[in-house]
Amino acid sequence: MCLSGLDYFSTLGYQPAIAALAAGALAPFATLILIAVTLGAALPVYRRVAAESPHGQGSIAMLERLLPHWKGKLLVLILLGFAATDFMITATLSAADASAHLIENPFTPAWFTGKQIPLTVILLLLLGALFMRGFNEVTWIAVTLVGTFLTLNLVVIAVSFTNIAAHPVVLGNWMDSLLAAHGNPVMMLLVCLIVFPKLALGLSGFETGVAVMPQISLKPGDSAADPSSRIRGARKLLTTAALIMSSFLVLSSVATTVLIPAPEFQEGGTANGRALSWLAHRLMGDGFGTVYDVSTILILWFAGASAIAGLLNLIPRYLPRFGMAPEWARAVRPLVVVVILVALAITWHFEADVNAQGAAYATGVLVLMSSAAIAVTISARRRRERGKTILYVFVSLVFLYTTVVNCFERPEGLKIAAFFIGAVLLVSLSSRFRRSTELRATSVRFDAVAEHLISESARRGIVQLIAHEPANTTKARYRRKLHHAVLASHISDKAPVVFLEVKVSDYSDFAEDIEVRGITRHGFWILEATAPSVPTAIAAICLAIRDNYEVMPHIYFRWTEGNPLSNLARFLLLGQGEIAPLTREVLREAEPDLQRRPWVHVG
Repeated sequence: MCLSGLDYFSTLGYQPAIAALAAGALAPFATLILIAVTLGAALPVYRRVAAESPHGQGSIAMLERLLPHWKGKLLVLILLGFAATDFMITATLSAADASAHLIENPFTPAWFTGKQIPLTVILLLLLGALFMRGFNEVTWIAVTLVGTFLTLNLVVIAVSFTNIAAHPVVLGNWMDSLLAAHGNPVMMLLVCLIVFPKLALGLSGFETGVAVMPQISLKPGDSAADPSSRIRGARKLLTTAALIMSSFLVLSSVATTVLIPAPEFQEGGTANGRALSWLAHRLMGDGFGTVYDVSTILILWFAGASAIAGLLNLIPRYLPRFGMAPEWARAVRPLVVVVILVALAITWHFEADVNAQGAAYATGVLVLMSSAAIAVTISARRRRERGKTILYVFVSLVFLYTTVVNCFERPEGLKIAAFFIGAVLLVSLSSRFRRSTELRATSVRFDAVAEHLISESARRGIVQLIAHEPANTTKARYRRKLHHAVLASHISDKAPVVFLEVKVSDYSDFAEDIEVRGITRHGFWILEATAPSVPTAIAAICLAIRDNYEVMPHIYFRWTEGNPLSNLARFLLLGQGEIAPLTREVLREAEPDLQRRPWVHVG
């Protein structure tokens, strides 16, 4: 909970000031709206997401299952772009805010002023160094930081309410200003609803809570297919974090709004972005205030850990499986290096400015929450859960409204997210193109009949395969195909011929297990298989025959009719196209030894 909640809890460092700046004297009531959305909308949605994607894929995996083929893949890539926006900006914004708190502390030397960019860079490099050591160390640091930070906040809030009780005039002043500005309760509610999108940063943390689910260990009797204890643990994690944060948000909002003069919240004011820190210094002295600042700096710095943890769980689950990233992207340490380099580039681009990154942060959070709400809505509808469907439709509308308003008010956030989406699409599709001729089979298995057919053919010292399009399976078609192979390729009559037919499954998938089935049709021996790509499947089956039966297979093709460029496009997008030369190219890459490479004949 502490690891995934770092980002969530750390918003206490600036959320009360944001609420006061956006809603003024109405800040406590606007915060109640935020809490109602948290407990009544975000929490139920993500409790269901945890149950339906218990291996950390989150709402993205739920939406992937709804759309087939490339539509689903492109949707995932776009959502990964928003997730990258959310998680990366979480790391850079939090580190920048930590350096700002450090510079603004009264005991900080004057020469630190103006050094926010190098300080933020140092914090990000230290964060990356911690992740290079592994998750265990990061988790225990998170527990220590969160425990200390929440305890200090509890002390500040308790002292603040004691001060309010001792000086009730401040409460009266707040009520007078509230009634003077908003005398009508209906208008108060409308203003709270209007400013709610500006408080949306207080919803961050739910997606990372689901993303770290693989770190929750299974109990005896559970399995990967039915991880009941992990789901229960994740739901407890989400609920506990939401209840703790909701309590702190409403109490801190009352304390800061009542005790801090309104001008101090404005830009340039001493409470701008650091309301609870202002109270800690004013009510308990600079000594305690400095201790509070140090705790705030550390948790803001380390909030990037929850974001990096989310990326380290998301990226290896999608991009390598789609063939849209190299295999090393599954490894933690190389991925940490890439993430930290991107974070440094973002910090340099935005000059470590917290406000400049806030719009992108909110956009990423809200889009992911909207997608999660839509995913659970569709899930409930498909299961005919009418009451839950109506509830989730309402929740989806709330999040979509908030997202749209945020994008209109701060369009720069959408522009930054578009950059991340474009980068994800460009890198992913170029990687998929570059890896298109890899041997894309995780395994090849032959059933009993297929093994018998191959063994009988191998007894003659040669296995002769004729590639056949499975769309036409008439007896006449098989006869014509065999006759053509004999004439065009001078096929040998020393061994029986086996036809090889590959049906395309989900052509947007990159690799899968290949099951080869043996049948006899019209008296001809046939091997059937299903795979995302015909050329790579044929190459994988030929290599498997060579390795399993210690005989060199020969595969016979006819030249494909049509424009070679259009056939190449059909191969890249649909797994078909220019079969013969691409099969040979896959074999060439997979087996550099010419003497051990299966033969390819084209006529």
